[in-house]
Amino acid sequence: MKKIFTKKRKIYLDHAATTYVDRKVFISMLPFFSEKFANPSAIYSAGVEIEQIIKKNKKDLAEIFHATPDSFLFTSGGTESINLAILGTARANKKFGNHIITTAIEHPAVLNSVKALAKEGFEITYLKPDEYGFISAKQIKEALKSETILVSIMMANNEIGTVEPIAEIGKEILKWRKDKKTIYPYFHSDACQAAGFFDLDVEKSHVDLLSLNAGKIYGPKGSGLLYKRKDVKIEAIIFGGGQQTGLRSGTENVAGIIGLAEALKIAQENRKKETLRLFELRNYFFKKIQEKIKDVKLNGPELNDPNSRLVNNLNVSFLGIEGEALLLYLDAKGIMCSTGSACSSQSLAVSHVLDACGFDFLRMHSSIRFSLGKINNKKDIDYVIKYLPELVEKLRKISSISNNSIKEKK
Repeated sequence: MKKIFTKKRKIYLDHAATTYVDRKVFISMLPFFSEKFANPSAIYSAGVEIEQIIKKNKKDLAEIFHATPDSFLFTSGGTESINLAILGTARANKKFGNHIITTAIEHPAVLNSVKALAKEGFEITYLKPDEYGFISAKQIKEALKSETILVSIMMANNEIGTVEPIAEIGKEILKWRKDKKTIYPYFHSDACQAAGFFDLDVEKSHVDLLSLNAGKIYGPKGSGLLYKRKDVKIEAIIFGGGQQTGLRSGTENVAGIIGLAEALKIAQENRKKETLRLFELRNYFFKKIQEKIKDVKLNGPELNDPNSRLVNNLNVSFLGIEGEALLLYLDAKGIMCSTGSACSSQSLAVSHVLDACGFDFLRMHSSIRFSLGKINNKKDIDYVIKYLPELVEKLRKISSISNNSIKEKK
């Protein structure tokens, strides 16, 4: 009998981790590798040409952000942008105060930055979210004090998709400044996950600093930016030749800058249409999960409001299994996703985000994050649903995790 071989499909559902480079973005970058390769700091014509191209891209970004072209610093990604915003601002303004407000569910780039500042004598307030991951403007108001020089709140959470009320928080900070007759605190937001789905008008959001990276919006990895309001005092954290007004030394990654700007333009042009498409596709996915699998918990906000949760985010707990085991079983079927938990032979670590939301250990440890993107469609979801129920059932039979075997994390 003739043996039939079937090709395993590849379904990528981890767009919150990174995205592929859009074809238009890739084409826009090509000339800046081998043709237009001059150093933008050079004073001869080829270098001046590159400098002018960078300035043109800053003007394009300024239109998106409703800002001035001199408001942007280009970095090696979101992590560097966040480090520069937090470390640079805190150190430059420490004589005016030593208090920083952030949340317990921030990206590690934020949490580790403020942790480093705590060792330098800064006082850090970590706000706890509600069970859905929301931080309120009221919490900010109650945490503010005369020593507060910086507030850093993410625009959208990378694990559970919660979209924070940034504009409301910004208004509360503006009111505080007016009442106290001060320029502090500055307001920073990590917008790395949100840049492809929301308006980035800084006048509407009232942020003073905003971080994003290209790798989350179908641009090149290793390219990011920091928006900085003109009057914000900040210190460099990288030293060298004094590029970018001395605040971010190092020869600019020209191809990366071009790719970032092009990716952001495409994302903003298409965001309304793509938001609706992904909202419907994500909800279809969860409906199928609910129909086929019992004992499933949705982590994060409900799915009925595209303004309260990232439309491509679906974080669920399949109770009674280990999240990482399911991830590996799915990978064997060509399905790529992620989990907030991390296992080792010696310990079981769980997502700091789910922990801050107050979930028990079983729910945290069985979580899986699916994050959809431009390449996904209903056929992809149907392919996942073809295998997901049987894999969950199989793991529940063999898993060491059960309500009787592991106590809730206190």
